[in-house]
Amino acid sequence: MPDDLLLRLRDFHEDYFPRHQQRFQDLVAQGQHPKTLFIGCSDSRLVPYLLTGAAPGELFLVRNVGAFVPPYDQSHGLHGTMAAIEFAVLSLKVERIIVCGHSHCGAIRTAYEGAPEEAVALKAWLKLADEALLPVQPSPEALCRTEQRAVVLQLMRLMDYPMVRRAVEAGHLTLHGWHYVIEQGEVHVFDAVRGAFVPASESDHSGTGPYLPYVEHDGQVLE
Repeated sequence: MPDDLLLRLRDFHEDYFPRHQQRFQDLVAQGQHPKTLFIGCSDSRLVPYLLTGAAPGELFLVRNVGAFVPPYDQSHGLHGTMAAIEFAVLSLKVERIIVCGHSHCGAIRTAYEGAPEEAVALKAWLKLADEALLPVQPSPEALCRTEQRAVVLQLMRLMDYPMVRRAVEAGHLTLHGWHYVIEQGEVHVFDAVRGAFVPASESDHSGTGPYLPYVEHDGQVLE
């Protein structure tokens, strides 16, 4: 059988790379200067470069199960996501941080239903979603709402990172919460003022905040 991955590697080298060779050479000679840190779920259906239309060198990417941000107090241990945030803000001086969750998220569903007993690391990792879970059975509506609550929770955790808060308050950094609805092909962006996610086709910005406690449409405060 043909090796599909090998064929794709050859296609990149023989087709894509020659057409963009100068771009890659510039990125080596001048270094990377991405303006955006994109923290996204590892789900294969979420493709940051497709959503944003970004070219090589424009996104600093972090992918993990659920698009979670560990607390800065290291209560959940050290993690590569924390290191990436520090590097992006302190060394790369990014101007935006996007946290992108999505519909039909397996991490959120598993946080409700429980991970396999053998998945020790996964069970510990999913505790990062506990504050976003609702005291209900995981219906489609509850799962969607939890996915969005989880995005906002990560934005709130980001504000506990001293270098993030300092840059936000100085006006050098903005935070953006996104919920990608796979079946609609549209990203809903978080509006901190309205306390809601708004389809990008109807929004006048790509997401804001949160800088105040998040109050949902039914008055529930996420703390």
